[in-house]
Amino acid sequence: MTGDETGSGLRFEPGREPSPGPASVPGATLDPRAAPSEADLVALQLGRAPRDAWRVAARCVYGLPTAIVSPSLLSDGTPFPTYAWLTCPWLAEQIGGLESAGAAAAWTARAQTDSALAAELRATDARLREARRSESGGTDACESVGLAGQRDPLKVKCLHAHAALELVGIHDPIGRAVLCEIESVCPDRRCGTLAPPGHRDRA
Repeated sequence: MTGDETGSGLRFEPGREPSPGPASVPGATLDPRAAPSEADLVALQLGRAPRDAWRVAARCVYGLPTAIVSPSLLSDGTPFPTYAWLTCPWLAEQIGGLESAGAAAAWTARAQTDSALAAELRATDARLREARRSESGGTDACESVGLAGQRDPLKVKCLHAHAALELVGIHDPIGRAVLCEIESVCPDRRCGTLAPPGHRDRA
């Protein structure tokens, strides 16, 4: 595995900054630091504009965004503990199916009895906090909580958040297991069809 790939074949982009330029989607305020096609595409993936500010930190084999990262303090002063956010609708749908089947609760139960898993989750929590602090310019506005706003790293709340961490290069044992369990690459490059007309060839 190379330094910019996860075990699922998806790529993360440490420190990559989006190209500057304005973008607009009706009824939404988009990150002005991102190129128009990319900002529009992420908004279309999520069904709304992401909370600002953000940057693409992981891409699929088609070169399209799969996860974004954000600092711990939004531009309006609101604390925002979610460092990595899954944008890929294909992955979100499949992981949602696992959650509906009770996978999050099963991982929480396992973490209470599996000391090796518990140690890995605590290490992941420490790496997450370090990355969030760095992304926030050295000060973490949400230092009292970890992944998905949880205080206890052994309580699994959101499999999407664990997968997003693994995708952006922060090793997460649950995220990696989830990505290995599902079909991680969509068969139809569906996000390419979400791009606004005129941007599809560049998405």
